[in-house]
Amino acid sequence: MTATYRTDGPIITSLLDTDWYKLTMMQGVHHVYPNASVSWEFRCRNAEDLEPYLTDIRAQIEQLSDVQLSTEESAYLSQVPYMSPDFIRFLELFRFRPEYVSVAMEGNELCIVIDGPWTHSILFEIVILAIISEVRNRALYPHVTIDEATAQLRLKLANLRRDYSREQLSGLRLADFGTRRRLSQPVQEAIVTVLEDEFPGKFVGTSNVDIARRHNIAPMGTMAHEWIMAHQQLGSRLVDSQRAALEAWVQEYRGYLGIAITDTVTLDAFLRDFDLYFAKLFDGLRHDSGDPLVFAEKCIAHYQKLGIDPRGKTLIFSNNLTLDRAMEIKTLLEGRIRTSFGIGTSLTCDIPGIKPMNIVIKMVSCNGQPVAKVSDDPGKTMTRDEGYVNYLKHVFGVA
Repeated sequence: MTATYRTDGPIITSLLDTDWYKLTMMQGVHHVYPNASVSWEFRCRNAEDLEPYLTDIRAQIEQLSDVQLSTEESAYLSQVPYMSPDFIRFLELFRFRPEYVSVAMEGNELCIVIDGPWTHSILFEIVILAIISEVRNRALYPHVTIDEATAQLRLKLANLRRDYSREQLSGLRLADFGTRRRLSQPVQEAIVTVLEDEFPGKFVGTSNVDIARRHNIAPMGTMAHEWIMAHQQLGSRLVDSQRAALEAWVQEYRGYLGIAITDTVTLDAFLRDFDLYFAKLFDGLRHDSGDPLVFAEKCIAHYQKLGIDPRGKTLIFSNNLTLDRAMEIKTLLEGRIRTSFGIGTSLTCDIPGIKPMNIVIKMVSCNGQPVAKVSDDPGKTMTRDEGYVNYLKHVFGVA
């Protein structure tokens, strides 16, 4: 098995080759905020020189305009109870508009800006990150094989079985969250196949909708930071923006997709807004920055303070995880709250001798006004406007 890269055409060949939360948020935008305009910016956190790949990246983005929803993909979405028929019809007509994307070098940094209607530009984030990652990996590691990727995964699974008993491994819930920084699409699919075959009962799904559809497994994901960030400029008072975002989600999905992202303006500020009403409506919370055990303790204490038994709630961990770290967290929280784990780069780009990328695309404005994420990891804060970040911190009481 050596076909590691798609070398004879476009990297993205399916509209569903993206993360599930992009489609769930897109439906919400389509219904509630069809006229909102937004901007995103790209950042390479490890300051890697990406100029050698500029031409190929541009070409791949241009080819996105040929991607459209197939009849089979439309039928698949129609089986999901919370996907509305009008939104699926919209997706059938949807086409990527590369003119919403500018790609250039500014000094030694690759500069990518996505600017356009939120509904029509929301899907660019994941596919552009996957394109950049695969174009770069194809150039740097042309001879790597899929067998190397799957062998590394099988070694990690064997180590888990060596270090933990069957009883300790029971109850582990693991999903693939590795689309955006994968070595390649074929490698991600091979990883999912191994997890399906060799980790049954513990592997619960993938964030990648295309792979989920073709493998008949669950697509995983609810909302991302952009949903809450955009609400900073969607009409409510800034201090009410997190509650407005959660309320809009509840009204759109009516009990489905009940996991909320917590660290758009730090966990502490989120929990102050996550009152009894929301704590009862949402099934659980997702961790994406800061110490995962500090996060868990704060969430458990918050549920207890509200009179809710945390054992009926779920925490999903998705920040820089490995299989070993997931087991450590699960073991320490056993019997106190339910846990689930979304693992990305260490599944889909973990091969000896290969250095994965550390790249993101984050929303920086909505309706012409700045938005920002103030993470529990200071290095993850991203904005165009430091003055706005300071104001955001002041409003939410963030030190």
